Amino acid sequence: MAAPRRLGRKKPVSACPNPLFVQWLTEWRDEAAEKGKKTQFVYQRALGSLRRYPLPLCSGHEAAILQHFGDWICRRLDERLERHRAEQEEAPSPPGSPHSRGFLMKSELQRAAQPLCDKSFTLGDPGNRYTAWASVGTLIRKELVLKTNVPARYSLTPQGLALAQRLVSAEQALISEGRAPESKTPQGTEPTHPAEEEKLCLEPHLLEGALGPQEGAAGGSGGQRPPDPEFVLRPGQFDIILCVDFIETMGGPAARKQDLLAELRRNAVPFDVRKLHVGDFLWVARERVQPRPGQLNLPPARELALDYVVERKRMADLCGSIIDGRFREQKFRLHRCGLCHPIYLLEESGSTQHLSLPESTLQQAATSTQNKTLVSCTKEESQGRCPLQPNSDSCTLMTFQEFNEGAVKNKAQTVREVFARQLMQISGVSGEKAAAILERYSTLASLLAAYSACPDPESRDKLLSTIKCGKLQRNLGPALSRTLSHLYCSPGPLS
Repeated sequence: MAAPRRLGRKKPVSACPNPLFVQWLTEWRDEAAEKGKKTQFVYQRALGSLRRYPLPLCSGHEAAILQHFGDWICRRLDERLERHRAEQEEAPSPPGSPHSRGFLMKSELQRAAQPLCDKSFTLGDPGNRYTAWASVGTLIRKELVLKTNVPARYSLTPQGLALAQRLVSAEQALISEGRAPESKTPQGTEPTHPAEEEKLCLEPHLLEGALGPQEGAAGGSGGQRPPDPEFVLRPGQFDIILCVDFIETMGGPAARKQDLLAELRRNAVPFDVRKLHVGDFLWVARERVQPRPGQLNLPPARELALDYVVERKRMADLCGSIIDGRFREQKFRLHRCGLCHPIYLLEESGSTQHLSLPESTLQQAATSTQNKTLVSCTKEESQGRCPLQPNSDSCTLMTFQEFNEGAVKNKAQTVREVFARQLMQISGVSGEKAAAILERYSTLASLLAAYSACPDPESRDKLLSTIKCGKLQRNLGPALSRTLSHLYCSPGPLS
């Protein structure tokens, strides 16, 4: 009886990741063998090392990491690669061919993408060595574009193709609704007629400045047109700048703080160091100011604060801020700063054995800081959830000056604000609970008057227990109500 035949799946033979380099090294080895030169053995050893390497190489210089690849072979590969690229550029593939290759070379991709991009793919801005081509690396890291072979071939991945189809559908929807897709406006050009000004203000993705002084008069009615902004920044008329608080660059470990600025420069992040009254990092949209004939000095660029502010903490800083009470105050001020997306960034969560608080306390503080509406999803689940079209044609932002002045810590305070700060010093009183108490008793005098009107101590202890607070509208509770009653109604020292 014959033995049962084993069934299995054959492992597919992987394609060579560097076919051109293998081809050229083989040709050079054969030529050297025909002439009886000993360099044939050098090429043979390099060829064997290259065939064992599983990743694609973009240049001969990169091949220097392999065994048996010296400077001479690497330089010869680079020269041959340059000739090959020149031959490819002289005979580009016809666009729209029925037998499309399914990929583009670098030069072809640059020519096709340049009309759709604000920046040049070949020349960087003055003082900046980066070009628009750097964005292709981001697409590759996000697995939207696939880079293969030598010289490089660029093609869309299935995820990139799906995103491209959604972008086309979104653009067609805008056209069908009678709204032209966003077009680039030349820098420095200004409309000369009111009609042209009105037309440009209807473009999508506008950044509107702070509302004018008529906000109070026009903003009361829900059906009225919103008040006109002080100014409008259209696409191409502003740059996004990262504002770094000057405290992040001085004091403490100097080397660590200087590394921050060096890393920002290395990644070509435009930034500005200034004093921030709340947060450590903030993004602003800065107006591009163009020189005008006969103007000696440029006018100051107007700035709008974007809706993201970051408070950065290391584990040791978090421990210190919890002990001295700054932790709750900073979170409260972040929520009250007027920006929609405050971020509390906790980094370097390494060893905590030498800190004053146990690690469980620090982890609990980090967990309680997270937004309670935060949901989790995988990368695949989030692909179809991000809207490609903005919810509105424009967004209204406050100026940086208004944001920073409104966040000043030691400004003149009202009686209500002082009462709120006093309440938050009591153990168990959060910002939400203090706000709920202030809604019923806006000042300490009104609360004391309510206590005086109570007929007996028991009713004073229960006075605040039924106040609703928080998103779930839970009662303040008898324990906290009794604590506040003893604090404000005890004639002598508290026991």
